[in-house]
Amino acid sequence: MNISERIILTPDEKNVIDKWVKSRTIEARLSLRAKIIQLAAKGLFNHDIAKNLNISRPTVQLWKSRFLSHRLEGLKKDAPRPGRLPKISDATVKLAVETTLYKEPKNATHWSVRSLAKEIGISRMSVQRIFKQYNLKPHLIKTFKLSNDPNFLEKLYDIVGLYMNPPEKALVLCVDEKSQIQALERSQPLLKLKLGFPASQTHDYKRHGTTTLFAALNMLDGTIIGDCMPRHRHLEFIRFLKKIDRETPSELELHLIVDNYCTHKNSNVKRWLKRHPRFHFHFTPTSSSWLNMIERWFREITSKRIRRGSFKNVKELIQVIKSYIDSNNQTPKVFTWTASADSIIKKIAKCKEVFGTQH
Repeated sequence: MNISERIILTPDEKNVIDKWVKSRTIEARLSLRAKIIQLAAKGLFNHDIAKNLNISRPTVQLWKSRFLSHRLEGLKKDAPRPGRLPKISDATVKLAVETTLYKEPKNATHWSVRSLAKEIGISRMSVQRIFKQYNLKPHLIKTFKLSNDPNFLEKLYDIVGLYMNPPEKALVLCVDEKSQIQALERSQPLLKLKLGFPASQTHDYKRHGTTTLFAALNMLDGTIIGDCMPRHRHLEFIRFLKKIDRETPSELELHLIVDNYCTHKNSNVKRWLKRHPRFHFHFTPTSSSWLNMIERWFREITSKRIRRGSFKNVKELIQVIKSYIDSNNQTPKVFTWTASADSIIKKIAKCKEVFGTQH
């Protein structure tokens, strides 16, 4: 005789079970499980329930047991399955990880999925799963550069202080040159973006000369003072400083963040600065161009307007650059510096610890 634990429903449970049985919108499998519990609550035996619903008795017993253990929540989810036992041992996984991290392959700089699979003696799919599990990406490489400037800390605090706590009655301007911008004319027109296909351009081009973009980013409102010149000597730099002088309020002090390019330290530039005492230069540490926010704006104009452009001559290139600057100044984007000097120093200290280097 087929005897099992009796199922007694509370009024709320009975209402939910009846609703699931009658519903035409819930999943069929949940409706079937509700029917099993509904019939079991009426006192039917497992074999009678199985016969009524045209299912097996083990299925009836499974969902009755799930209901008795977890009530209504037990019917909503599938019963846990044991799954397939892993074929790769923990020792093999450990070997794959350690080989990737600490051992170099022959005639290569890094491991690939197939080379590591051959070395360890497992399938490439197994290597892919191990890489994904441990977030290993041997095919990728990032660049880094530690400054060896003896005055790094002093310059770092100076520049970050200008960003996060600028002086009163003054403007902070990030200044630099984007040199040797080439007027490249593609041999064929750009093929525009289509559904399922990215935009594409020819790899070959004609060179029509270069220009240098002098730019100053106003950290207060995100506007740009810019000018294009054929060269980037101290003469052109002084001309650009005069442009900044004309286009900024004369009553404000100007704090310019610049890099260590020799033009910025030219003796003629220094004499010009003495005659214009409202200009104050703040030099970034060597190998630390990332401290100058104008580099962030240079990335914007490069990716959005220059890289995919095709220019028949330098004049057309300059017109495009000036048009972009005018558009930028109509709806400027303020670049906000958020990293404190102390947090930067902690990251650099951690990097030194990893590589065993000293400032």
